[in-house]
Amino acid sequence: MRALFSAVVIGLFLVSTAFAAPKDKGGGKGKHNHHAGHKMLGDKIKKNGNHQLDRKGKHTVTAEVKDGKIAGVTVKHDTKGDVPVIKYKSKKKMASLEGAPSEAVPADEYLGTTWIGYAYVDDDGNEEIYWFPYDMILDGDTGAIEYVPV
Repeated sequence: MRALFSAVVIGLFLVSTAFAAPKDKGGGKGKHNHHAGHKMLGDKIKKNGNHQLDRKGKHTVTAEVKDGKIAGVTVKHDTKGDVPVIKYKSKKKMASLEGAPSEAVPADEYLGTTWIGYAYVDDDGNEEIYWFPYDMILDGDTGAIEYVPV
């Protein structure tokens, strides 16, 4: 019984640390930068394969497209290799908030939609999040955690 309890506690600890909010290297909270990923991908959604969405500093963000849906987003650092990506979900159009131009997501487009975001933390501790409407994602919100704005 004691071994089972210990295993459960260790399991919960591992799960909680895997989903812990990222912290910047300066000891404070990093900024959250929201991007309209579906606009950045554009017509590339029609072609299977890996498509570069963005390049920020030493980070390259790539979306994998399969049959008109996003199968995943990966981030590679020039010198450190693969960077962990967190998958979020939200009912809010995050890409139209916090510094993104208001025309990034037109008011009548995707109204009432669940949004799926793929995020990584850059070298300065800022979280870069690329948002897509739920219907563009191959596996929907599988593995996504609720996004809570800072």
